[in-house]
Amino acid sequence: MVRFQLAIDCADPDRLARFWKEALHYEFTPAPDGYASWDDYYRALGVPDEDLDLGEDRLSDPQGGGPDIWFQKVDDIKIVKNRLHLDINATGGIRKDVPRPEREACVRAEAERLASLGATIVRELVEPGIDHFGIAMTDPEGNEFDIN
Repeated sequence: MVRFQLAIDCADPDRLARFWKEALHYEFTPAPDGYASWDDYYRALGVPDEDLDLGEDRLSDPQGGGPDIWFQKVDDIKIVKNRLHLDINATGGIRKDVPRPEREACVRAEAERLASLGATIVRELVEPGIDHFGIAMTDPEGNEFDIN
């Protein structure tokens, strides 16, 4: 089996980890055995303090189904649209058994919850003739994601 970790470049790993923890219902990944924090572990590997994040920077799915996520501190600023983004399924995925008004209400409620955590609502994602509703958003550092 191939496992992977999603690495997200950012300016403030602790801030983004805290946002995405709540957005995805994940948990902070505990430091390896014998270390009080990931920064202590990195120090033991020889990483200098100026390269440490000094905060939470790793998330795990408590159900074990989703990938681990690492928020990597970088000095570069985000300039263009993401080539990869997350879709959050607030309605349980593609479902024809749930009426569209009910699906829209779920998506809007989740968008408002995430906006209260620091995300920004960008626009609604609708196309005439297609039974789909979503909302495009950005996280606290401007990374795009969608809710559907």
